[in-house]
Amino acid sequence: MWKVTLKGLLAHKLRLALTGLAIVLGVTFISGTLVLTDTLHNTFDTLFGHIYQKVDFVVRAETAFTSNGQGGGAQRKSIPESVITSVRNTPGVAGAEGNITGVPAQYVAKDGKAITTGGAPNLGLSYDPNPQLSSLTLAEGSPPTTSTEVAMDEGTAQKYGFHPGDRVKILLPGVPETFTISGLVRFGTANNLAGATLAAFDLPTAQVLFDQVGHYNSINILAQPGADKANVQRAIARGLPPGVEVVTGQTVANENTNSINQALSFFSTALLVFAFISLFVGAFTIFNTFSITVGQRTRELALLRIVGASRRQLFRSVLLEAGLLGLVASLVGLGLGVLGALGLEALLKGFGITLPSGPLIFQTRTVIACLVVGIGVTVIAAISPARRAVRIPPVAAISDHQGQATELSTRRLLVGGVFAVAGIALLAVGLTKPAIQLVGLGAVGIFIGIGMLAPTFARPLASVLGRPLAGILGISGRLGRENSMRSPRRTAQTSSALMVGLALVATIAVFGASLSKSATSSVDNAISADYIITAAGNGGGQGGFSNSVAPVAARLPGVTAVSTVYAGQFEFQRSVSSLAAVSADHLAQTVILRMDSGTSAPALAAGELLVDTTVANSKHLSVGSAIPVKFAQTGSSTMRIGGIYKPNALIGSFLVGDSFFLSHFNNPLPIAVLLRTSSGPTITPTVTSGLSAYPNVKIQTRSQFEQSQQAQVNQLLGLVYALLALAVVISLIGIVNTLMLSVFERTHEIGLLRAVGMRRRQIRAMIRSESVIIAVFGALIGIVVGSVLGAALSASLKNQGITDIVIPVPNLVVFLVLAALLGLGAAAWPARRAAKLDVLAAIAAD
Repeated sequence: MWKVTLKGLLAHKLRLALTGLAIVLGVTFISGTLVLTDTLHNTFDTLFGHIYQKVDFVVRAETAFTSNGQGGGAQRKSIPESVITSVRNTPGVAGAEGNITGVPAQYVAKDGKAITTGGAPNLGLSYDPNPQLSSLTLAEGSPPTTSTEVAMDEGTAQKYGFHPGDRVKILLPGVPETFTISGLVRFGTANNLAGATLAAFDLPTAQVLFDQVGHYNSINILAQPGADKANVQRAIARGLPPGVEVVTGQTVANENTNSINQALSFFSTALLVFAFISLFVGAFTIFNTFSITVGQRTRELALLRIVGASRRQLFRSVLLEAGLLGLVASLVGLGLGVLGALGLEALLKGFGITLPSGPLIFQTRTVIACLVVGIGVTVIAAISPARRAVRIPPVAAISDHQGQATELSTRRLLVGGVFAVAGIALLAVGLTKPAIQLVGLGAVGIFIGIGMLAPTFARPLASVLGRPLAGILGISGRLGRENSMRSPRRTAQTSSALMVGLALVATIAVFGASLSKSATSSVDNAISADYIITAAGNGGGQGGFSNSVAPVAARLPGVTAVSTVYAGQFEFQRSVSSLAAVSADHLAQTVILRMDSGTSAPALAAGELLVDTTVANSKHLSVGSAIPVKFAQTGSSTMRIGGIYKPNALIGSFLVGDSFFLSHFNNPLPIAVLLRTSSGPTITPTVTSGLSAYPNVKIQTRSQFEQSQQAQVNQLLGLVYALLALAVVISLIGIVNTLMLSVFERTHEIGLLRAVGMRRRQIRAMIRSESVIIAVFGALIGIVVGSVLGAALSASLKNQGITDIVIPVPNLVVFLVLAALLGLGAAAWPARRAAKLDVLAAIAAD
C-alpha cells in the first residue's frame, strides 16, 4: 500500500500542490511568528546579559507590588543617597555608583518637531563613568560632565542627523531645556534600547531634572577580585536600612528579560492565534479536497478491495497520503518561515510598531511545532474522508456506485447541531467570565457546527443566489446555478473555508464599529472641556508630559478652567488597579461625573476615593466604606469611599483628587490637561501658539479627540484585517482546488456540452458563475454568523466601555461584494482549463 499511496500522490501533482498550499501558508505564518519572537527573546537576553555581566550586585528598594499590564513591572520607591556610603565602606566592595532613570527626556528634532518612538519611552538617565558598571558604552565623543551636556543614543543621532557638539532641545518633566551633545552612546551593544531614545546626563544633573535630589533609583556594585561574593552580599545587606535590598546583577538581568518576555508573550500569542486561524481554514480546504477525491477514486479504491486490500489498509492509505502531504507542505512552510518573519516585521512596522533588530533565531522547537501542527491538521482533516473510503464496496468497481452521498444524513445534522449548541454555550460562558480560551473553543464549535449544517440550506440558497446570474448569463448562468445546487454538501464544504474567514472579518468589523462608536460616546459622556491636551505620538495620550504645561495653559487668554489628569497604579483590597486623579477645583467645568451617590468635588478635595458603580456593585461598597489600599511610595493605608459614579470610560473605575495623588506618587507626570474657555473651542491658534514650546503635546478640541480615538481603532482594525487576509486567501485556494477537481470530474460532461454547440466563452462563464454562487453563499453565512458573534462580543464588554453595539451594514455589503469578486477571480484558472479541453478527448473520457 505504501507504493500505491506514493504513486497516487505523484500521479496527481496539481491536486497535491493546490491542497498543500493551504498548509504551506499556515505553517509559514506559524514558523515566521516563532522565528520572530525567538529572535526578539534572544536579542533582549543578549542585551541585558551583556549589560549586567560585570555588575555583581544591585541595591534597590524592595518591591511594593507588581504592576498590571503586559510584562508587569515592580513598583519601587527611590533610595536615600546616604546608602551608597555604607555600601562603599563594606569589605569586598571595589566600587559603587548610583543610578537615575526618568521620563520624559524627549528630543526635539532640527525641524522643531518632537522625536516620537511609536510607543517606546523617551528615557533620561544618569551616565555612569565606570565602564564596568554602566549600561551605556561611549561610541563617539565624550561623556557628559556638566549640567549643560547630554549624551545621545547613537540610533537617534543617526536617524535625525545629530553629531557631538550640536545643540538639542529636550522636553523634560519641568520646563524644556537646551543641551550640548557631548557624545553618542550605545545601550550595551545596541545603538538604542528597543526603539527608545536615550538622554544621558551626569548624575547631579539627572537628579535635578527628575526630582531625585538626594536619592537614587538603584546602586550598581562591583566586588573586589577574588572576594567571596556571597559573603560580600550578606555584608552589604546588613548595612542597608529597612525596605532596601541587595540582589545580584544576574537577578536584575533575569527580571528585565522576564519582563520583556512576558510582554512579548502577548505579542506572539496574538500572532499565533491568527496563524492557527489560517490553519483552521486550511483544514476545511483539505477536508473538502479529500472528500471529493475519495468520491472520484471510487472505482480505484473498489479495485484495491477486489485485489485483496483490507478496509484498514485503505484507511491507512488515505491517512498516509494526508500525512505525506502535510509533511511536504510543513517542510516548505518551515523553509519560508524566515521570509514570514521578515514579512511580519515589515507589516508591524507599517502600522507603527518598531521592533529591535538582531540575528534571526531558528530553534529546534520551531521545526517540531510546525511539523506537528502541519501534519496533525492535515491528517485530522482527512480522517472523515478516509472513513468514507473504507465504506466503498468492491462491487463499485463494476457499477455506477456514487462515492459521495447526495442526501444529508440525520447523523450529520445531529452532530452539527451538537457542535453548534456546545459552541454557543462555551462562547456565552467565555464572554461572561471572561475567559478567552472558552471564547476560542466556542467559536471553533460554532464554525464546525455551521459547516456541518450548511448543506441543509445550500440548495435553496444557491438557487436564490444563482437566479440573477441565470437571467444575465443565460444558459451558462443556468448551468452554473444547477451545478451549485446539484451537490449541496460539496457546495457547503467548498464555501466553508470562506465562511469561516468572512465570519471572523465580520466579527472584527462589528466589534470595531461598536468600539469606535463607544469611543465617541465615551468622550461626550466623560469630558465637558473644550480642549484636551495629551502626549503626541504616544498611543492615545497615555504617556506623560511636562508638569509645566498646565500652569502655562492656565495663563492663556480666554482659558477659564484647567484640570490636570494623572494616572498611576495602587493596590485596592490587595488587587492591583489603575488609579486616575483630577483637579477638584474645576471638576464640573472639565469632567462629567454622573454621581450615583455621595459627592464628587468635595470628596476629592477631602482626599477620599471615588469608585464607579461596577466596582461598587461587585465589591459591595457604599459611601463611607473604609477600604485598605497600598501605594508604592507611601505604603499601606485605608481610604474612605466618598462617592460612587456611573462608569466613565476615560476616567476609569477609581478616581482621587490631584492633591492626594501628588502626595502618594513620586513626581508623577500628567497624561492630560483639560481646558475650558470662555468662548468654546474657538481659540485654537491662541492655545497652539501659547504652548509652542512643548512640541510633544497634542492639542485637540473634543471633536478632534473623538476622531483621534476612532483613528486608533481603525488602525488596529487595519492590522487585524491584514492578518486575517491570509485566512481569506487560503479559503480562495480551496475554491480554486474544488473547481479544478470539479473540472476533472466533469470532463465528459463538458465535452458533451461543447459537442452540442456550447462555446468556450460559455464554458468559462458557467464555471465562473458556479464559483461566484459558492463564494457568495459562504460569505453570506459567514457575515451573518460573524455579525452575531461581534454583537455578542461587544455586549459582553459593556462594563469595559463598549456602550454601543453597531452593525456596519455598508462595510458588510462591501465584504459581500468583494467575496463575489474574489470568487470570480478564483474561477479564472479552472474556467480557462475547462474551456481548453479537447472536445473529442473529453467525450471519450470516462
